[in-house]
Amino acid sequence: MSNFFSYYIIFLVLLSIIGYSLLLFLTRNATHHDEGKDKKAYTSFDGITELNEPLPMWWFWLFVISIFFGLFYLVLYPGLGKTIGVLNWTSYKDHDDRVIKENKVYDPMYAALFQDSIESLSMNLTALKIGRSLFISNCSLCHGLDAKGGNGFPNLTNNKWLYGGTPNDIKMTLTNGRRGKMPGYGNVINSDSDIESTALYVLSLSKKIDNINVTDKGRIKFNTICSACHGMNAKGNKFIGAPDLTDPQWIYGDKLEDIKNTIKNGRNGVMPAHKSILTKEQIHILTAYVYSLNKLNE
Repeated sequence: MSNFFSYYIIFLVLLSIIGYSLLLFLTRNATHHDEGKDKKAYTSFDGITELNEPLPMWWFWLFVISIFFGLFYLVLYPGLGKTIGVLNWTSYKDHDDRVIKENKVYDPMYAALFQDSIESLSMNLTALKIGRSLFISNCSLCHGLDAKGGNGFPNLTNNKWLYGGTPNDIKMTLTNGRRGKMPGYGNVINSDSDIESTALYVLSLSKKIDNINVTDKGRIKFNTICSACHGMNAKGNKFIGAPDLTDPQWIYGDKLEDIKNTIKNGRNGVMPAHKSILTKEQIHILTAYVYSLNKLNE
């Protein structure tokens, strides 16, 4: 914050407090309403007449206490521009202190669990409770609280893994992240009819399609272009994150228009790396939790 804005904020805050104080004290002895005056001269609504009465004393002193509390608070804590208060409090310092306290409690627990294998932790109720908490805090925003994913985000409970579902595969994904690039083929498969026939063939891999002629035409395009990544059997390739197209669950939608859009324009999926967010012990426990979701459906 520049000095100008610091002084500007100090000026506004103090001016506001002075203004509130003046308003409060100048209206303290407001004239009582004239008993002989016709009440119709006052504002009325729903049988209630607004008279010109001063604040009750308890209310007045409550405002006075609030003003002094505000001044006292501004002396102790940041609030006036760049001043940090006599307590030298900052949100960064408060956060760091909380982290240190929590680490003293949880680090020994994490260290003990880190000694066990992921397979073992996937059956450890304590580890799974911690893992679920880590999942909710870091993963549920994309994959959902139930880990079933959504449009653009994989389902983690169906035993279908883009980059492999072994403990090491999952830990690698959590640690370093993934980047899934599906190039668009709108300039390669030029005609809309060819794109549609290819999309129909891809759809037929997991759903029944009646138009055999169209799907045969799409199969030729698939074998020529798409099989390089997805394989001739369309089962995908975990080394590059190419999904299994025979699986009835789709990341970007299973409607014909969704698949046509994917073929024409491509997709770009990003799984962020968590090595700078979580400790290696936390990643180890989180891996066990995600792995356990896979085991539940075996």
